[in-house]
Amino acid sequence: MHSDSTSILFVLNYCMDPQQFNTQILTLSDKLFRLAKSMLRNTDAAQDAVQELSMKLWEKRNKLEEVENVPAFTMRSMRNLCLDIIRQQKDESELPAEFENVEPNQHQQTEQKDIVDKIRKMIDNLPELQRTIIRMRDIEGMEIAEIAYVTSLTENAVSVNLSRARQKIREKIVSEQKHVEETLWKK
Repeated sequence: MHSDSTSILFVLNYCMDPQQFNTQILTLSDKLFRLAKSMLRNTDAAQDAVQELSMKLWEKRNKLEEVENVPAFTMRSMRNLCLDIIRQQKDESELPAEFENVEPNQHQQTEQKDIVDKIRKMIDNLPELQRTIIRMRDIEGMEIAEIAYVTSLTENAVSVNLSRARQKIREKIVSEQKHVEETLWKK
């Protein structure tokens, strides 16, 4: 009986308290949501995924003390959860075009929206790994080392995939621009 009470005290002493949990996990909610939304392409599903992961992490908070990099571990956990959700889904919904326009001119707003939509579609058409990496780096601002940890890749593999993703986007933009110019000059 003494050993049982000692082990319970041990777990309680090393269990992440609510304040630590809020500081280390819940402060990542926005990043987790954006990652989930970029992978699941659905706002409601992304919110559900963030809630589900938060609950799982809360239940396992005593194990989080052993994790060296809690933010990277949390992002990796979200990626894995989203991949599980995607595997369970047969149909993928389109990511709604939600962004803020700060341009005062309506024509500029429409043009900016079209450009963002085109780039978003280009990113959406990338292979899943490249799509995830480019979003983590260029949208979330994550470091290569963090992305490597989250995706279970080497830093070199992350850099290569990021470079290839950016190159594909660049080529598509140049190709579209050439097409537009050719169309304008034919008139």
